[in-house]
Amino acid sequence: MNSLMDIWQEILHHLSSQLTPTAINTWFSDCEPVALEENCLVIRTPSEFKKSIISQRFSSIIISYLSDLFSCEFDLLILVGDEEYEKDSSGDDDDLPEMAGYTFDNFIVGNSNKFAHAAAISVAENPGKNYNPLFIYGNSGLGKTHLLWAIGHSIRERFPEKKISYIKGDDFTNEMVKSIKEGKTEEFRNKHRNVDLFLVDDIQFIAGKQSTQIEFFHTFNYIYEAGHQIVITSDRPPMEMSLLDDRLRTRFEGGLMADIAPPDLETRMAIARNKASRLGLFLPDDIIEYIASTITANVRQLEGVIKRLTAYKEILNSDITRASVDRAIEDVTKKGTDIPKPDNIIRETAKYYSLKPEDLKGNNRSKNTAMARQIAMYLMRQLTNLSLNDIGKELGRNHTTALSSIRKIEDLMRSDPDMTGVIRDITSNITTSSGSV
Repeated sequence: MNSLMDIWQEILHHLSSQLTPTAINTWFSDCEPVALEENCLVIRTPSEFKKSIISQRFSSIIISYLSDLFSCEFDLLILVGDEEYEKDSSGDDDDLPEMAGYTFDNFIVGNSNKFAHAAAISVAENPGKNYNPLFIYGNSGLGKTHLLWAIGHSIRERFPEKKISYIKGDDFTNEMVKSIKEGKTEEFRNKHRNVDLFLVDDIQFIAGKQSTQIEFFHTFNYIYEAGHQIVITSDRPPMEMSLLDDRLRTRFEGGLMADIAPPDLETRMAIARNKASRLGLFLPDDIIEYIASTITANVRQLEGVIKRLTAYKEILNSDITRASVDRAIEDVTKKGTDIPKPDNIIRETAKYYSLKPEDLKGNNRSKNTAMARQIAMYLMRQLTNLSLNDIGKELGRNHTTALSSIRKIEDLMRSDPDMTGVIRDITSNITTSSGSV
């Protein structure tokens, strides 16, 4: 590749292997490369809306491809219209573009999240002094990461001298392994330990990874003992992470635990109205209420519907009707989450063991049936947003039995490679069957 345009054509070719021609034409036909400097590709697109879509949907694909292409970490900068590209000469590698736009001001507060919101504001106002660590948990798509970034955004504005580190649980593992391979463990530790604010998203992904948990334990202690703030998010409380090291569990529980539940109808309507307003889209109250009544458990899906309606209006120049809303809801719920139904999980697990779904829901205690029942509970925990209580109800058991079953399968997967293969096979059957939504 001899030029910037060559690289851009390679990227488009790579995107075309994963996207439809319509998607390529819609989002990239009027997009152009501007510069490639210091491991950053700069591109230009004509509108803020297209920038938003490219950033949210396709930037990770582009960045991953560039990283593989040049065997180093890459970034992507998107300019809009006549916006000038100014090379950053500050040398500041502590910038966190993830936080942009995620503030307390645009977080919609309701009964389901007001405690977590208040705790987050308190931490942002007095980092290291109030509620350390702050542990925010709840199902996917309810605003945990928004609060995490809002804390970082607020502290960055109030205390610009403070150093912030943000990382996801699985990325902590990946960075640690990479640092060991490259002999850069000290650089890795300095990056995350010598900070004033440590933001960790989706901590549940380190559970069961012994080496990662040991490293994280020492990182946690280093930051905590220095009196600096730690904020963690998870899809569940520490007590429900059966493979989490006890030392980490006690430290997490030693701070403030704040849960976020699915929002009520009024809050969902406020979220939909706020998102539409920010995107310059006017939606009548009956449409807002219809969307909020249909999407009940996931804020991310709610926002996804609004974004899709904005695309319909801007790209297709079509009016927002009940039919277009239904189409947007169908697209988002099918493509956005791919959460299988509990009945589908039970059916495919039973089929794998040559059983019927009724066998798993009944009182048969044979070894084969008991194993299938425990696997179904484990898969419901992994593949859905159901609580332990709801998982138990699906199979006529209580939440204690569900938790015990999940822990047993986790232990078996850790000690028996064959069990990992069984889980992989059943999961594949579930995700490819017609019962997924």
